[in-house]
Order: sequence, then structure tokens, then C-alpha cells
Amino acid sequence: MEPVKKPYTSALRAAQARATRRAIVDAAARLFVERGYGATTVDAIADAAGVSRKTVFTSVGGKVVALKLAIDWAVVGDDEPVPMLERPHVTAAQQEPDARRILADYARTVREVSSRIAPLNSVVQAAAGLDADIRELAEQGRAQRLGGMRVLAQLVADRDALKPDLTALEAADVLWLFNDPAVYHRLVIEQRWSPGRYEQWLASAFISLLIPTGYRPKATGRPQRRESSR
Repeated sequence: MEPVKKPYTSALRAAQARATRRAIVDAAARLFVERGYGATTVDAIADAAGVSRKTVFTSVGGKVVALKLAIDWAVVGDDEPVPMLERPHVTAAQQEPDARRILADYARTVREVSSRIAPLNSVVQAAAGLDADIRELAEQGRAQRLGGMRVLAQLVADRDALKPDLTALEAADVLWLFNDPAVYHRLVIEQRWSPGRYEQWLASAFISLLIPTGYRPKATGRPQRRESSR
């Protein structure tokens, strides 16, 4: 009979595997930003992470997967297996009655996420024209951003807070346009806006474009769901 593996041994191995994966993805992200996707080799990633070439493939799966993981982790801020829609700031927005507060809080989230994701987004945009896998990754990111904005726009619509000439889907398109990491890159990195100024501008833009001037949040009761259409 084989000896039973002790739980702490399995937990230790899992922690070591996670740390190795984290080191590889961090090294890959740094090299992608410094050198570009095409110029970064698997061997270079392995050297930077202090592991073998084989470990890069067995732990992560190659360059494309490393870039995708780097982006995913940059979006949520960690490598915990918790979906974005289950994160505390999202669940808090679902309970917030004031649509203006929802959008202002979201502007802060965009600023925080964009500070992490903007350099990687530039890597993707530069490589998308030359690599089919990266083009697919870019399209997946675009679709995921739009899907998230449809959820957010519906929260605003549920509070009867959209301008009368806007549907929830159109509002989602506006949010999607403004939360593009390229906007952060141009204003904060290229034009040297402070992150705080960017957040303030973004919140003001969201509120002025989507919410009518006379909007007042309901004092009590749950927001009423309003179905959207094109």
C-alpha cells in the first residue's frame, strides 16, 4: 500500500507551483514591455524568472498564455481565482443606489486598472498586426471589456439614471470607448496628466454623458430593472 500524502505536503507543492507561475508571468510581462512581444523569447523569460525553458511551458504554456495571464492579473490586481464580477468593488456597485456614485467609483477602478494594464495593452496593439494569436487575444479583451460595460450600464439603467435618448447598450458603448487603456496611456503617460486628474476627468465625463442633470437617486427601495434595446 502506498503511503498517504500528507495534506501540508500537497499544499506546499501547490504554493511552490503558484510562486513559480507568478515569477514566470511577471518576468514575461516585464520583458514584453521592455523589448516587445516578438523580441522576447521563451529562453529570455526562463532566464529572467530563474527557471528552465521546459518549466516555462509546463507551468505557464508559452508566450501567448504568459501574456494573457499577465493581462488578466493586471486587470484584477492579483492571481486569485476570483472573477471580476465577484470582486468587492463590483458587488458594492450592485448595492449602491446612486448612479453617479457608481460611475465615480468606476472611474477610480479604471484609473487603478489602467495604470497596470496600459503598458501591456501597448504590447498587444503593437503585436496584433503581426501575430494571429495576439490578434485573437486583442479581440477577446475587447469583447470582455464590452461585456463588462454592458453590466455596468445596466446598473445605471436600473436606477432610471440614463439620459432619455440613450439605451443601456449605447451607454455601454460610451463606457467601453472611454475605458480603453489607450486613453489612459495617451493622457497620463504621453501627456503627463496626473492619475488623480485623469480619474476626475473620467468620472465627470461618465456622469455628464450618461446621466441627466435633474437625476435624483431614489431614497429607498431596490432599483427597478429596465430592459435595454438597440
